[in-house]
Amino acid sequence: MARVREVGSLWIGGNLSWMEQLCLKSFVDQGQKITLFHYQPIENVPEGVILRDGREILDTEDFIKYEGKDSYALFADLFRLHMMKHCPGMIWVDTDVYCWRPLDYDSDYVFGLELREVSQGSPRINNAVLGLPADSQMLAEMLEFTSDQYAIPPFLKPKVRAEYQVLADAGTPLHVSQQKWGVWGPTMVSYFARKLGLTDLALPVDAFYPVTFPERLDIIRAARRVHEKITENTTGMHLWASNKRELSLRHNGVPSKGSFILELMEKHGLRAEDAPLRARGWRLLDGELVENIDLEDVDLFTDIGGRSRPLAYEIWKRWGAAVQIVDVDGHGKFPDRPTKAIAEYRDYLIGLGLPEDRVTIARTLEDVQPADVIAHLPGFEKEGKLKDFLPVFGRVLKPGSRMFTDIRGGSGGFGVLRPMGTNEVLSERESEGVKVARVLFRAGEAEEIAATVPTPEPGWSEIARDLAGKDGFFRESDTHSFLYIPRGSDTLVVTFDNLDIAMEKREDRRPWGFSFIEKQGWSMLGVMANGWTWYRDPWVWDQFDDLATSDFFDQFKRVVFYGASMGGYAACAFVAACPGAHVVAISPQSTLDRSIVPWETRYKAAWDRDFSGHYGDASEVSKAAGKVFILYDPYEPLDSGHVDRFTHNNVLKLRAPLLGHRLGSSLQQMGVLSPITLGALNGTLTELEFYRLIRARKTSTRYQKELFKRVVGKGRKDLARKLGRYVLTRGDNRYIRKELALL
Repeated sequence: MARVREVGSLWIGGNLSWMEQLCLKSFVDQGQKITLFHYQPIENVPEGVILRDGREILDTEDFIKYEGKDSYALFADLFRLHMMKHCPGMIWVDTDVYCWRPLDYDSDYVFGLELREVSQGSPRINNAVLGLPADSQMLAEMLEFTSDQYAIPPFLKPKVRAEYQVLADAGTPLHVSQQKWGVWGPTMVSYFARKLGLTDLALPVDAFYPVTFPERLDIIRAARRVHEKITENTTGMHLWASNKRELSLRHNGVPSKGSFILELMEKHGLRAEDAPLRARGWRLLDGELVENIDLEDVDLFTDIGGRSRPLAYEIWKRWGAAVQIVDVDGHGKFPDRPTKAIAEYRDYLIGLGLPEDRVTIARTLEDVQPADVIAHLPGFEKEGKLKDFLPVFGRVLKPGSRMFTDIRGGSGGFGVLRPMGTNEVLSERESEGVKVARVLFRAGEAEEIAATVPTPEPGWSEIARDLAGKDGFFRESDTHSFLYIPRGSDTLVVTFDNLDIAMEKREDRRPWGFSFIEKQGWSMLGVMANGWTWYRDPWVWDQFDDLATSDFFDQFKRVVFYGASMGGYAACAFVAACPGAHVVAISPQSTLDRSIVPWETRYKAAWDRDFSGHYGDASEVSKAAGKVFILYDPYEPLDSGHVDRFTHNNVLKLRAPLLGHRLGSSLQQMGVLSPITLGALNGTLTELEFYRLIRARKTSTRYQKELFKRVVGKGRKDLARKLGRYVLTRGDNRYIRKELALL
């Protein structure tokens, strides 16, 4: 007879979401004893789940987390080891592991492979399901290893271990919370299993991970995609909690019709709306936001854009509030025809029990009524700007209104709302390398609201179409746009710029170099990115393909591609569409393909983008250019690493030492950006002229500071004093003045 096993899991505290409820209840419904350890009260644990105080296993209040990650994954990796030591025979399961059939394994070694194909001799074992003998050497060694939170993991790559060792030797060892994500997870388990010759005990992939991590979205899609992967070996099924993000972003936080996960919810009699999703470290589209509403009564809830179904349902349940859905796009514009998704939203709420007369749709600005609570979530700060919605805010806000919204760092969103009331940051997350704050806004007096709502300014589309005129063109997608302005000249300058910077940080709200290029009488093609995309978008590639195969570039005698940093990469990459054109690139990247430049640690937002194809590796495809001028600081190691990859004969590398990655702004402050750029664009710039111009750096406070720091860093204090005195006798440099006093 198969051995009856007990499983255990951990939830620090607070309400479970429907995904955790589903997984826990699946074990109960299969007749498998399951214990949920916890440190704080949990109010919605499924009936039949045994609750035990986590302090029985680890008596601590130090729930260690990875630095910058509001996740208990690191603590859970540690807890499961101690659980198996204190509870012999108990199998650990993550709270996102579903019980397909009872885990009735006879062996105390219970773990499985997570990938169908692994490199020879290096199997990857996941620890979402993990059982080890309490007296096993493997468990003992992992407990000993994790007892030192500053230990250098022997299973990391030699280069990483070497970096950690340097820090340790310097007396500043790296704490586990600052080390790589998952350091106490599958990588550690796989290492010790290999070390002790236990990998043969690993169950096949279909035991616990029939849907692998790369396939994880299948779980929230058509059920047939999953059923065909389940086998007779399958017992526990990892549902991958990372699916919460996708569910929240694209499925309103609830399972979609026909999906595998909805099939499971219906099987166990659960409804997602009763336990909204909670994602790591931030709240997304969920009813948990209702706890932040500090109003006694809510008569009307308004959802701007129709993206907050769970919150609408929670507010109706608590206050019986009517729901108003405002049918606008990400730029605050009302569509020409009703949006299908908005109508489906209304039907969805009615299907949950809201009376038909309590759910209305506002399809014009005049339809919008003042509301007590408003949701403006999520993603509008990514698509558009808060100021785009000022006309809507002017209609929906009233004194005392509460509004939930997201504000991206550097977007100016706080400044938009501040004149109308007060902002409270509820949580923060990172999206594509930019911090995003989830904010509760409390509206002030009616006069403050009215005074803040101006006549709407034209958006980028209106500005661009006006600039293009009847002879130019403007093309746009959700994330990029092309603006062509003809000026009757035989020179075309193609620039690459970030739309956020153009619209938010430039008074003229024009692409980079607009006035400069206009003064020369040159035609201009401005390629704009709505964010840090590195232009890795098939739509952008299609536009350049179209321009390359038409006679667009042929009408000009001279074409120059220009960009800095991300734009510098694009200038070098897309010049392939116009062979023979020149390139001016400031501090460019060559690619962000991690297999080619693994040493590039910046720009995580673009690491998962596709850098292949005929506009891919800029260092290679730029060989099609006539001349490639690259301006860079050779003392910036990452910039220099990229520039070193440009090896073709058409490349002229112009060094600007100690002026940093933001070389353009440094040259601008020195007053030499304009002549350098003009010379490069019109083809007259020579190496001699360039180096003559940047001699001006000697009076640049940035250059002086960096030079002083390097001298001090080499221990040359006497030389640093001489340099400091030289600088200060010819002007002031605050940094050097302060540091010199300390020498």
